[in-house]
Amino acid sequence: MAAPGLQHPGFLLANLKVDFPNKTLAQRCQDLVKIIEDCHAKELHAIFSWLVESVFGSLDGVLGGWNLRLLHSRCGDFALVIDFLKPSGPMMKLVYKLQAEEYKYEVPVNYLPFPVKTSIQEGVLPDCPLFQNRPHFPMSGMLTLNMALNPFEFFMFYFASCLITPKSFPVCQHGGTTDSAYFILVDMYLKYFLPTEGSVPPSPFSDSRGSVSAPSPRSSNISLTGYGLHSPSLLKHHIFHQPSVNADPAAQEIWRSETLLQMFVEVWLHHYSLEMYQKLQSPQVKEPFSPSEEHVLVVRLLVKHLHAFSNSLKVEQLSSSPTHSHAHASPLEEFKRVVLQRFVQQKLFLFLQHCFGHWPLDASFRAVLETWLSFIQPWRYANNNMANSPADGCSRGDPERRESFVQENLLVYTKLFQVFLNRAVRMDLVNAKNALMLFRVAKVFSQPYLADMIHKAEQLFLEPEMVLHHRQPRVCLTPGQGGSFQSSGQGGGFLSSRQRTVTDAVFRVKSHVYALEGQDCRYKQMFGSELRAVVVKLVQIVAQARQTAKRISDRSSQAAANKSFLSWFAAPSSDSHNGLYGVEPEESSECLKKTHEFLDKALENLCAIFKLNQSQLTQVLASVASRQDDDESKRLPDCTVGERGLVLTDLGRLQIINGLRKFDIQYQGDPELQPIRSYENALLVRFFYRMSSLLNAKFEGHMSELCSRTDFAGRLCRHYLAGPDPDVAQSRSPASSCYWDRKRRPGVSLRPLASYRTLLALGLCYATGALLSFGPVASTLLIVAAVFLHGVTVTLLVDKWKTH
Repeated sequence: MAAPGLQHPGFLLANLKVDFPNKTLAQRCQDLVKIIEDCHAKELHAIFSWLVESVFGSLDGVLGGWNLRLLHSRCGDFALVIDFLKPSGPMMKLVYKLQAEEYKYEVPVNYLPFPVKTSIQEGVLPDCPLFQNRPHFPMSGMLTLNMALNPFEFFMFYFASCLITPKSFPVCQHGGTTDSAYFILVDMYLKYFLPTEGSVPPSPFSDSRGSVSAPSPRSSNISLTGYGLHSPSLLKHHIFHQPSVNADPAAQEIWRSETLLQMFVEVWLHHYSLEMYQKLQSPQVKEPFSPSEEHVLVVRLLVKHLHAFSNSLKVEQLSSSPTHSHAHASPLEEFKRVVLQRFVQQKLFLFLQHCFGHWPLDASFRAVLETWLSFIQPWRYANNNMANSPADGCSRGDPERRESFVQENLLVYTKLFQVFLNRAVRMDLVNAKNALMLFRVAKVFSQPYLADMIHKAEQLFLEPEMVLHHRQPRVCLTPGQGGSFQSSGQGGGFLSSRQRTVTDAVFRVKSHVYALEGQDCRYKQMFGSELRAVVVKLVQIVAQARQTAKRISDRSSQAAANKSFLSWFAAPSSDSHNGLYGVEPEESSECLKKTHEFLDKALENLCAIFKLNQSQLTQVLASVASRQDDDESKRLPDCTVGERGLVLTDLGRLQIINGLRKFDIQYQGDPELQPIRSYENALLVRFFYRMSSLLNAKFEGHMSELCSRTDFAGRLCRHYLAGPDPDVAQSRSPASSCYWDRKRRPGVSLRPLASYRTLLALGLCYATGALLSFGPVASTLLIVAAVFLHGVTVTLLVDKWKTH
């Protein structure tokens, strides 16, 4: 499509709306590249809103856009779309072109994150600087409030919202893979605007106005006067102020970085406020937002990159004193210093806490788990070889920096670990995927010195308030309000260096916990007696699951070893009919071996974390082993008797989930009407069933009379004509007792003759008879005589066994 030199802005938009539905994605990209190059900013301004919506879809999900979440590297248009939307591509060039002209674009407040929308509708200033000091005005003739965003903000808002907007995807397709165009673009934007090396590339156009306004002091119920804090500005003045034309170019360097990060955090994470989360604990309150697995995977990508970005802070900025390092640090270095604590910590904590409490008990929780584990291990993403060795874990690198991070994020370690324990005791740990999740958590928390650092941080939080009374007022960065890994305060001159260090650490931990939980919170210690009891319970469940997995694995291996070439001819054992607790498709022998390995390691790591001594562990394992004998495995799960039979209790459900107990499920209907087996011939089964029915209907009276006799002939007839001995007690479901209340009538069953095994045996008998010069009649008589003698022998042996 040729782009005109200068025309009415509406004419270009009308042409695009008419032409684009009939063109392929590749043709659209080619046309747009030429339009962006040739058209004036005024014309591009007219199509920008429509173009962004066409690419990312509408905010209400009606329009799917280019379906970036479904576009994978195997698709032909993948490379073209990535080139068009990449940070240095034509679309971003259009954004910069419009940014230079100070255009504004409206976004309905209804599509902002729920806490932000609620604040604006209630007339309260949002706590996010991105949405502060913005004009909120209703659309003409409508009551809906709008917010004006500049082109870069508008583009990033739609891009971020594309992930969480409900879409009507085709049934055979779904998002969520990490090779989608959307996931790749997120990674590219993070690496471009939050670089771990060098600086952010400058805009190709003169940028007259930035985007992030100076934040107002956040209203809070937390009193910090006792800590000597005068609510200073978190960052240098230029970081949060909009850079103007004459502003320092270094300040203009990072406004796009701040905007991108805040937009991602607000749209992806800021769906729960502290007050809202308190209300969500009530089951009557409907959840305002439920993230998907794809959403969580993108959040994990964000967390991992932010750790790498923060850890790329120059060494001299870490080692120098706060006063000097802050005075000479560039805006980007300052941004790295505070990015996690200031922008991410609280919102990510609430996001993860919600996921931990509301996510289904299935394997998809792995995405949430790995996001959490990524955040609490910043040393994994360091450029200075802080933890290159998996065996060393967090023992390498700067110990003060690691310890400060643990103190500044104590609740992310302890509270979420406690919530995970509550999930773990309800999971099916025989499942390899669930066992792997438990193993991952235990492995991470068993890293050298990590448990000790957490325990030390808890002790610092429990320090009495009087420790802080000698603290001198200070104006400095604090971890709770955006500090770095390091402590940055200066105590009074009369305090020793060690006293100042302890006081700083106490202040750091308390400010973090109070900021997230409030000063009236009741902190539950991770290494306290209450949680230790939960850990011991989990150890018991792990030990039980280990034995269950081993038993199932051994049974599967034995069954596989007993298979032979002729096994398909053989009738299966009664266990295979009766629903024996077996192996699910995902619980193959190999998976069960992995389950056993994962649980072994998890048990070892849990004991190391909570310092369970060998005698305690031996006692727990012995008590579990004593309950895992054969008699115990045959007992029914914990139940109550209801009107229609047995009703499982919560304990019974837990026993079934972990394979501790099971119902002995048996077929309790008419044996002649059982489903046709793989070892039976279907035509013969149906034929012999009709024959048996005719014979039983014709001679029912005679057979009943014979079977009612008490002599040897009667017992022999019952062996051939009757079913199971009614005197033999069997464990049956109360719901099916109505069937067994009716005594089974005697009858002939010819169904065994339809078995391939029987047919093979008869064929071998006739072949042997032919070799011995016996005719078919003689062979038949011999077979009948052998069957009769077999019945006589069995009847005599049963009588003898009953006598003894």
